[in-house]
Amino acid sequence: MDRFAIYVTQHKPIVIMSKSAIPAPVLSELQRQLNHELTAAHAYQALSLWCAARTLKGFAAFFAKQAGEEREHAEKIMDHLLDRGVQPELAALPQPAQAFASLLAVAQQARTMEQANTRGINAVFEAALAAKDYPAQVLMHWFINEQVEEEAWCAELIDRVESSTCAGSLSDLDRHIVKLLAGDEKD
Repeated sequence: MDRFAIYVTQHKPIVIMSKSAIPAPVLSELQRQLNHELTAAHAYQALSLWCAARTLKGFAAFFAKQAGEEREHAEKIMDHLLDRGVQPELAALPQPAQAFASLLAVAQQARTMEQANTRGINAVFEAALAAKDYPAQVLMHWFINEQVEEEAWCAELIDRVESSTCAGSLSDLDRHIVKLLAGDEKD
C-alpha cells in the first residue's frame, strides 16, 4: 500500500498521507473551508487594526479576539484532516478590506464575512451529506451551531453601532463591546 497518493480536485492535486476515507468532493470542500477560515482570521485582524488606528481599543480587542477564533476554527479542520490521513493545504491569503468609511461599515463587513462563512460551512455539510461522510457531518454540526452565534453577534453589533448616535455613547460602547457581545454583561 502506498503511503502517499495524489488526487486532483478542481485544478490542483491534493496529497493524501495514507489511504483516506474522505470522498474527493468533501475533501475539496474541507480544504476550501480551511482556507476560508484563515482568510476570515486575516480579515478580522484588518478590522482590528482599523479600529486600533482610530483609538477604538474595545472594538480592536473584540476583532482581534474574533481573528483568534477563526484561527481556532481552521485548526479544527486541520486536525480533522490530519486525523483522517490528509495533509491540509494552505492557500495564499487574499488581502483583506482595510479602508472603511465608518465603524458601521466595519460592522457590516463583519456581517458580510460571517454570512459568507455560513454559506461555506453549509457547502461542506451538503457535500458530506451527499457522500455519506459521517465524520465530516459531525464536524460540520459544530460549525453550523457556531455560525448561529456568529451571525447573532453581528446583528447585535450593527444594532448597537447604529444606536450609538453621539461620541459619548460610541465611547461607552467601545469600552464594553467585548463584554456585551460575549454575553459577559447584561444591558
